[in-house]
Amino acid sequence: MDFLGFQLRNNLFVAPMAGVTDRPFRQLCKKLGAGLAVSEMVTSNSLLYGSAKTRRRAEHAGEVDPISVQIAGADPAMMAQAARYNADNGAQIIDINMGCPAKKICNVMAGSALMQNEPLVAKILEAVVAAVPDTPVTLKFRTGWNRDNRNAPRIARIAEESGIRAIAIHGRTRADQYMGEAEYDTIALVKSQVNIPVIANGDINTPHKARFVLDYTGADGVMIGRAAQGKPWLFREIEHFLATGQELAPPRVEEIHRILRGHLTELYGFYGEVTGVRIARKHISWYTKGLIGSANFRHAMNQLQTVGEQLDAADEFFLGHAAANELLRYEDRDQEMKAA
Repeated sequence: MDFLGFQLRNNLFVAPMAGVTDRPFRQLCKKLGAGLAVSEMVTSNSLLYGSAKTRRRAEHAGEVDPISVQIAGADPAMMAQAARYNADNGAQIIDINMGCPAKKICNVMAGSALMQNEPLVAKILEAVVAAVPDTPVTLKFRTGWNRDNRNAPRIARIAEESGIRAIAIHGRTRADQYMGEAEYDTIALVKSQVNIPVIANGDINTPHKARFVLDYTGADGVMIGRAAQGKPWLFREIEHFLATGQELAPPRVEEIHRILRGHLTELYGFYGEVTGVRIARKHISWYTKGLIGSANFRHAMNQLQTVGEQLDAADEFFLGHAAANELLRYEDRDQEMKAA
């Protein structure tokens, strides 16, 4: 796929997720089939550029191109400064966050809260585009502030007029948070009204759902977030299905164990042992969600404090599943699929 002058392997995008889409996760998703992965958001507050958390979020060493960095904020000048800073430090695409529904973001009128103020949206987009004339700028937003104010079509037109090169739309309003089901009619409407690439996001958790959303909305690609947590091979499953119409067989226990092991090793190396062990807990929880015996395993896992203890426990758990069957055994497969 040709996207903003970059040749991507496909039209599958990893959604930016705070505390999740760090470099190890982005690299893993790209390795397993994603065409592009957007970083977790970096603050536009220049006072925080020196923090360890911000430096990690802006760390791209060894990552497959293109490097897309998301910035968040509500002040046009600060957003422009953040765009320049990240472009100067390796970002090849700047993405603007107007989709995050979190209170700590919206309370400072950033993220999806900005959709209430269309004139300010225009000022921010114009400032960022002007700040990095040689770097494409993209925008992620929601269908609206609430269900009575689905103004995504107006935001999309403002974006296109401001020089935004592509947009991604989550099929929920800010008020919806992540509740209920995503709707795609608004995304389809936006796609019919703009001439820049549109990426559809929200509840895309199977290859069949990806095919449906692409066909229904006419979108140029799909963006996947929560469904890939603990299941990064979802990207290759979707890639294969879109290319062939055939479903890939589920990964075997041995491969999932190997993927998890590699992911944990990268997390420990990226964060250091103490923080790495803490960050790894949520990923291990996602990898084991719904598996027989996983509740007791996760409870015990959360008490472990060292890399060695964590790896030994993960090995024991997955080897136990491998000894019983080549496929993972879920307590309720239908329930597990819905939870994805």
